[in-house]
Amino acid sequence: MPVEKGQRLKLLKVWEILRQETDETHPMSSVELLKRLEDAGFKCDRRTLYADIQALNESGYKVNCVRRKTNEYFVEHREFSMAEIQILMDAVQAASFVTEEKTKLLVDKIAELAGSRKAEANKKNVVAFNTVKSHNEDVFGTVAIITQALEQGKKIEYRYFDYDTSKRRVFRKENKVYKVNPVATIFSDDKYYLLCYDDKHGNPSHYRIDRMAEVKVSSEDITPSKISELCAIQKHKRQLFGMFTGEECEVSFEADNSLIDTV
Repeated sequence: MPVEKGQRLKLLKVWEILRQETDETHPMSSVELLKRLEDAGFKCDRRTLYADIQALNESGYKVNCVRRKTNEYFVEHREFSMAEIQILMDAVQAASFVTEEKTKLLVDKIAELAGSRKAEANKKNVVAFNTVKSHNEDVFGTVAIITQALEQGKKIEYRYFDYDTSKRRVFRKENKVYKVNPVATIFSDDKYYLLCYDDKHGNPSHYRIDRMAEVKVSSEDITPSKISELCAIQKHKRQLFGMFTGEECEVSFEADNSLIDTV
């Protein structure tokens, strides 16, 4: 391959190896790094390796060096801290709308954000939540379609279903095709919802994303509404989820001191 192209690829390989396989407690010696590069098909010696590390640092890719008889290198900075990664993994594990198969895939991907060494430790620390997982593998595809519709300013169409006692889909309203104006996606009470409104009623509605099927972007543009333009998403969330419909008003009530955490 041309020298310039080969050099760029080698730099990327050096960064990939160090980022995935090292951290502040697990540096990699220059001898081991040279061997890894050779195994990957890149010719390199200590002099050119030093120049590669210097080039990465000058380009903003921080590689730390522990100066010993044989220098050791590691990448310390991560986009996420270990605690942040653990929280993300726990959230995926606990989310009921994510299927078992997708949960495992996402947990593995999130764990890898810490590098391969710490990834294994993270996976061993995964908590088994008592969560009934969704059986709908299309949730992520549905979210992608909703996002596309919002970006393009288009309505979306879909069918909506419940499950019977045999876990078979039963479509509502005689298999009706819903056509709505999407506003946002909302996570509430361990469920993932689409916040939307239709042209006929104009009032905000919400539908569970894991109960939507055959979702597609409509050719029709979103109908402008004061709901999406003037009202905050959080206000809709407070009004729509866990409450009965009716006039919003302030109330006063008394409660026992033992309920203070709940209130």
